[in-house]
Amino acid sequence: MIRKTRPPLFPGLRVSLGITLTVLGFLVLIPLAALVLKSISGGWLHAWQTIIDPRLLASYRLSFGVAALAALFDGVIGGLAAWVITRYEFPGRRFLDALVDLPIALPTAVAGIALTALYAPNGWLGGPLLRWGIHAAYSPLGIFLALSFIGFPFVVRTLQPALQGLPKEYEEAAACLGAGRWSTIVRVVVPAVLPAWLTGIVLALGRGVGEYGSVVFIAGNLPFKTEIVPLLIVSKLEQYDDAGAAAVGTIMLFFSVIILAVFHRVSAWNRRRLGA
Repeated sequence: MIRKTRPPLFPGLRVSLGITLTVLGFLVLIPLAALVLKSISGGWLHAWQTIIDPRLLASYRLSFGVAALAALFDGVIGGLAAWVITRYEFPGRRFLDALVDLPIALPTAVAGIALTALYAPNGWLGGPLLRWGIHAAYSPLGIFLALSFIGFPFVVRTLQPALQGLPKEYEEAAACLGAGRWSTIVRVVVPAVLPAWLTGIVLALGRGVGEYGSVVFIAGNLPFKTEIVPLLIVSKLEQYDDAGAAAVGTIMLFFSVIILAVFHRVSAWNRRRLGA
């Protein structure tokens, strides 16, 4: 009996794989390797002194701390928005659904200017907030608002498919067994969409950590108070300290790899749950 050989899934797999790896190397691997090598071009001591500079340590705490808070906030508000868009029919629903993507499509500098004009002391919202003693612009709160703005779509768009794929029969079965609305959400809906929800939060965190354009205008850039890490990278480049800028960039690359690893672990968890 002659066994028929199945054709390869993708014709020319070796050639296409080779092209893919080559392009990936030139676009990703080689630039990242050049960044690491550039960080030590001025000597290990210079790189170490740059990394542990007190001004830079303060920017680390601000960038990662505020980005984490903004991602958690987006997790709550984005989850609510995804639920409303997915589960309810109301006038303007499609417009609201399209509006979610605006922070992604809008240039970050434009977003920063708009937020600054809105929350500045003479802005529409900044003035009333200032009368209550709340400084929105030129403070960590302004950075929080900017990072929440740009991270919001990642939570909504990641959570929406999970909510759409959740059969409503589960909720109906819980209601038939006597569960209240909140009990159904906590015990049925949230566990089912939790991996996708966490994925969106991690994506919002990764987006916020490296954000520059929408933050630099509203932050005020006060040393030790409202300076973010990307701003100090640009500052070192303006001072012709390329090795120092690369050293700071290497630290950001390290944390980005950690965030990416967390993202892939959550995604793998989600795939295992769906397979089960």
